[in-house]
Amino acid sequence: MSRSYRRSVSVSARRRPSRRRGESRRTQEERRIHTQRLLLDATMECLVDLGWSGTSTTEVARRAGVSRGAQQHHYPTKMELVAAALEHLLEQQRLAYESAFAVLPPERRNVEGALDLLWEVFCGRPARALLELAVAARTDDDLRVLCRDINERILQVILEVFERLFPRNELPGDFVPTMLRGVFAMFIGLSVQNALDDDDRHQQAVLTQVKSIARMIIPDPDDSGPAAICPIPDVAARPGPA
Repeated sequence: MSRSYRRSVSVSARRRPSRRRGESRRTQEERRIHTQRLLLDATMECLVDLGWSGTSTTEVARRAGVSRGAQQHHYPTKMELVAAALEHLLEQQRLAYESAFAVLPPERRNVEGALDLLWEVFCGRPARALLELAVAARTDDDLRVLCRDINERILQVILEVFERLFPRNELPGDFVPTMLRGVFAMFIGLSVQNALDDDDRHQQAVLTQVKSIARMIIPDPDDSGPAAICPIPDVAARPGPA
């Protein structure tokens, strides 16, 4: 066997393990992300179906289709699992809402369409899982620490999405956060009713009224005329009764 042939074999043999190691690392990372997503989605499903007290790492691992060892490797405790699921849920809900609004037909890409989509979010299983955590946190000290700022974080997401969807609104700076806080509180109450009776006719009647009011306050994105904006009365400047 010639020296040149032996050198080529030696070089080739040295290169192959390096390439396989690189491929192995990429596959391992993909598997890690996939396994974590399965666990986080299964956590949300458990919260909806079984409640906070019925959710366990064993049941989450079973629903995710992964071993208990794999679950403990990624999230050693129930609280760590739920904390990660919260972060995952908030980001996924934000992306889903923005994407859904972007594909609405032009005539629905307004405040009414935005409220319809927001209501769909509140009626979804992920939102019900968040509601379950918020209610359970009232009597669970450890969970309360985790969920203490969950409402404010959801409100911040809604505000950020609103500002991106309606960048040209001329509402007073402090009006929008207060308005959205009111809508958020109302939707929570409506979603509780919907979860109990599973019949959204009454909730839809309320939503219809809310949309008619919102349409007077917030113009369509493609309408830049000043007449499209309903002025917000300055309550503080009103004269008191004589």
